[in-house]
Amino acid sequence: MTKTINIPTLLTLLRVALIPVLAVFFYLPWEYSNIATTFIFFIAGVTDWLDGYLARKMGVETKFGAFLDPVADKIMVAFILVLLVEAEASIWMTLPAAIIIGREITISSLREWMAEIGQRATVKVSQIGKWKTSAQMLAIACLLYREEISGVSMQLVGLVMLYIAAILTIWSMMSYLRAAFSSMAD
Repeated sequence: MTKTINIPTLLTLLRVALIPVLAVFFYLPWEYSNIATTFIFFIAGVTDWLDGYLARKMGVETKFGAFLDPVADKIMVAFILVLLVEAEASIWMTLPAAIIIGREITISSLREWMAEIGQRATVKVSQIGKWKTSAQMLAIACLLYREEISGVSMQLVGLVMLYIAAILTIWSMMSYLRAAFSSMAD
């Protein structure tokens, strides 16, 4: 293995490789496809946590890993949101999904631009962004599962959590834009 390719980076690449696997199970006409897709999403989430933990613990953080990790996360989330919107084609699903995907594009572009002008720290990950990610992951897991648990509709819980994630998405985006505004005005 080179310095760039290590166990944490391989875990991140595994997360990317799970995307088409998730898609196959999502569309499979099998009564347990929702359980399989939720499990695959859970595995992806574990790799997301584990790759960062191992990189720090093993002292093998790389520039490539730092680049690839958020890209893998954003691709996974955007891809699943598109799948969910296609499966539940309504304004109620489309609106929060579009907000979340639009924010990811906006903030990624903002971070790239801020890095170019030497102001990357201005748009570092915030606590609101972490809450947004947590709400978003819970929403996606519930929406993928779709079944009831103890009489509670996971589809409804997922949709409510998706709206909470969308609200936190707008809040975090505005925080990032406010923080970067002085640099953007030049």
